[in-house]
Amino acid sequence: MVSFFFAVLNMKKLKLFFASKYIRNKYFITFFVFIVYFLFLDDMDIFMLMKQKNKLNKIKDQKIEMTSQLNETRKELKMLNDLNSLEAYARSKKFFKLKDEDIFVISYE
Repeated sequence: MVSFFFAVLNMKKLKLFFASKYIRNKYFITFFVFIVYFLFLDDMDIFMLMKQKNKLNKIKDQKIEMTSQLNETRKELKMLNDLNSLEAYARSKKFFKLKDEDIFVISYE
């Protein structure tokens, strides 16, 4: 039982020795410093990149909305070429009236 304990203790010492050996390596330290710098300290750090990606996704969603609104507006514009549909549009959307009629708008608020 005691020998097993010493064997485990020696394994831990070996692992610590190898770990400390790699940590003391100048290339490892340089690599680690550059990774920390590029991830957290640079002007375009990881947080800025995530913020920019979220902003890009919002703009893409707005583009999709604007495209659908543009298509609807184009359909209405094509519809307005006919005089009958132009009169119906003016009466329903813009509340135009003829000279001898009155329009009452009821709004529920």
